[in-house]
Amino acid sequence: MNFNSKQRANLRAMASTLEPVYIIGKGNVTDNVIKGIDEVLEKRELIKITVLKTAEKKAKELINDLAFALDAEPVCAIGNKIVLYRKSETEGVEHIEF
Repeated sequence: MNFNSKQRANLRAMASTLEPVYIIGKGNVTDNVIKGIDEVLEKRELIKITVLKTAEKKAKELINDLAFALDAEPVCAIGNKIVLYRKSETEGVEHIEF
């Protein structure tokens, strides 16, 4: 799903109030990190991730790799924060409407 600029702006606005749910540090992106982020995405749809300064790659370099690995949409990478979206297949999850 590709977002238009208005949808992406709405997702960025929603994400501005979110606390980061995952932190990527010196260990970088491992299978366990992918699995953990995948579980959180399935429960929340929209998540914010922090990339520490000690990580090998910066947020702007990681966002597309993470989106591909998680089958998610990259929303934005600003500073050391990444925002990802993926529609949840789990019943009972409050879905984001566009």
